[in-house]
Amino acid sequence: MFQLSRSGEYAIRAMVYLATRNSDSITSIAEIAQSDGTPETFLRKIVQQLIRAKLLRSIRGVHGGISLARAAKFVSLLDVVEAVEGPIMLNKCLIGPEECNKWKWCPVHTVWSEAQIQLVNTLKGKTIADLASEQKNFNPPGPVSTAKQGAALRVKK
Repeated sequence: MFQLSRSGEYAIRAMVYLATRNSDSITSIAEIAQSDGTPETFLRKIVQQLIRAKLLRSIRGVHGGISLARAAKFVSLLDVVEAVEGPIMLNKCLIGPEECNKWKWCPVHTVWSEAQIQLVNTLKGKTIADLASEQKNFNPPGPVSTAKQGAALRVKK
């Protein structure tokens, strides 16, 4: 089954969370992790990838944390996914002739190519700002806590 990894999912959630905050605010990784039950240690690794991709900026010190490196309207889902997953490739034959010597005559190659183009265009066409705006229409189910193993647990009020 083809699916986005947890890294990709958590990266998108973190970026959307930051986009819903005041654009000047600095947020701790712990706060983001606690907001939706993402394992903090795992999120720290993902945040480092987003910083290297220049999607986030890091501020050191007692009042440090992270913030978006540029306005959310200029960050596409493709930017975020590729920062943590690498280039999207639905099938290795799309890498080029060095990976698949049948690409010139294989009818399935065209299907994979078209599917990849549609996926990439969909991810390019949706920004973190779009998702942050949509997030305001959803009511979260309540506070979430993270177990040591990283499983999300509902916290009773």
